[in-house]
Amino acid sequence: MKKWIPIMVVVIFAGWIAGSMRVPKDKDGAMAVQEFGRLPIVSGGRVQPIDSLARNSLLQLREKQTANIEPWKGNFDHPKILSGTEWLLAMTMTPAIADAWPVIRIDHPDLKGMLALPMDGDREKLTDGKHFSWNQIKGKLEDLQREAKRANGLDSSKRNPFDQAIVRLWGNVGLYMRLQNTVQPQNAGDWPAELSAYLASVEKSVAAARAQQAGQEFDKDALDALMAELQKFDAMAQLEPALIVPPSKTGGTRDDWQRSGTALMDIARGATPPYAVQSYAKISGAYRAGDVGAFNSAVRDYRALLDGQFAPELKKAASERRFNQYEPFYKAMVVYIAALLCALIFWVRPKAWETLRRCAAWLVALALIVHTSGLVFRMVLEGRPPVTNLYSSAIFIGWGACILGLLLERFWRNGVGVVVSSVVGFITLIIAHHLSLAGDTMEMMRAVLDTNFWLATHVVVVTLGYASTFVAGFLAIIYILRGFFTSGLDQATAKSLVKMVYGIVCFATLFSFVGTVLGGIWADQSWGRFWGWDPKENGALIIVLWNALMLHARWGGMVRERGFINMAIVGNIVTSWSWFGVNMLGIGLHSYGFMDAAFYWLMTFVIANIALILIGVMPVRLWRSFRTSGKPAGELGAA
Repeated sequence: MKKWIPIMVVVIFAGWIAGSMRVPKDKDGAMAVQEFGRLPIVSGGRVQPIDSLARNSLLQLREKQTANIEPWKGNFDHPKILSGTEWLLAMTMTPAIADAWPVIRIDHPDLKGMLALPMDGDREKLTDGKHFSWNQIKGKLEDLQREAKRANGLDSSKRNPFDQAIVRLWGNVGLYMRLQNTVQPQNAGDWPAELSAYLASVEKSVAAARAQQAGQEFDKDALDALMAELQKFDAMAQLEPALIVPPSKTGGTRDDWQRSGTALMDIARGATPPYAVQSYAKISGAYRAGDVGAFNSAVRDYRALLDGQFAPELKKAASERRFNQYEPFYKAMVVYIAALLCALIFWVRPKAWETLRRCAAWLVALALIVHTSGLVFRMVLEGRPPVTNLYSSAIFIGWGACILGLLLERFWRNGVGVVVSSVVGFITLIIAHHLSLAGDTMEMMRAVLDTNFWLATHVVVVTLGYASTFVAGFLAIIYILRGFFTSGLDQATAKSLVKMVYGIVCFATLFSFVGTVLGGIWADQSWGRFWGWDPKENGALIIVLWNALMLHARWGGMVRERGFINMAIVGNIVTSWSWFGVNMLGIGLHSYGFMDAAFYWLMTFVIANIALILIGVMPVRLWRSFRTSGKPAGELGAA
């Protein structure tokens, strides 16, 4: 019976994952929200569904992909949760209603005080103390703008937590205003009627403008009305919302899509009114009126107009919507945690609970399958190799670490490989989640990096070097934690851990070296020099040198087991700084912005590893495993 338990556990988790892959259908008699969420737009330089814009926007505003519009109810009542698409519909088509929903997260108490916001949850003020509505903020926009101007004038590394909160909130204010001007003017009432009136008056208004230019008599009221409309549409375009108007000409690319405001101004210049603008106006009118039949008909009619010329865009948007529903990396995190718990319990009684180790190994294998499917899905959607930005590098490092951990488990079968796979996989996916809070994770790349060949060689190889160095470091952490704090590190386990670290470091040295050389070749082709002592280049070189130093120290007898283990933990610090730290310096070709939250987590990680090194160099008599069984024979316990 025991041999079937791992299979049964995996089947249960696999069933849960498979059940989440089905995109929900719109219910009969309800608005076709899901269908609307699959409509293609262009944002961040790429085609994506409206659903992705909604989810990414909510992540930036409130750090979740859904909107709880009644969070003040807490545990007393069932919260009213809206999907991203449902929320964005209201944002773009009934802004007066959406402005009352608390979707903007503010945590800093001084910032709340400046905006006169409640510090804690308050039912009467309709807030949970963390999320606030546009109506609660807009009265203080002048004060916020003044403080944002001051904070943005500071060097990013010199901003205090209050300044950081100000900059973040001001960015969210801009995002909120962009979203509300995506389809129609923010202050529009009956948009279909207003659009019809504008289209009916354009010819007369343009004639008045031409008459004025020619010095002839003109209709001043018609001209004033046109200028007011154009000013309103220009304000929409200046906010740079997503591009929702596809090109009318055959063969148009994503660069030819337009913003709604720009398309409306072009009508005054003689352009034919785009069918997209009129279709969205019908959708807006039906949504505002609550007319389910008219809304669903308008959405279907617009999709029919797109079908044919924009069939690839429709297909891509539908695929990405399915990916959003699948959430493979969240699912993988859950499975990694389940595997870790099984492995840790197994360590309590290794001989009696072998079934738990097998459960953990099977669960990690399932997590790897889900993790891999997410990577492949992203590659297909982007048309790119797996690593294109910091977010995808975190996902790829976790994927590589999971494979290495499973290989270790295949040879040693002591739970160590499973723990490494679970911990590194989970941590890297958590890092990726926090990186996703900055916005679209599949945005278009910088032109200098837009080369698939080098993304598939240099970036992938050097990232595998990062992954393997981290795996070696986490194996070393297991050695110290089990050896110092528990009596479970016997001589056989200790020696197997050292062998694991040694083998992984050899692998890391090869891949980090080859990846760095390939990076130099790419730099020579892109920037005209093989090496420029850029911080990122220096970081990659330091990883190579450190791994090589570890091997030479071991081969030359300069360090023994514990010394080699401590050097592997130093590798964690070196790699984390080379991976994340150089991005925060604000200098060099590889610096893409100072990330305040990431900096504090990086420093926490570095300090934790330094603390582990200090524990690692403590005398053997203080180690619980060595004290319990006596000083082991051979090198065990020696520095």
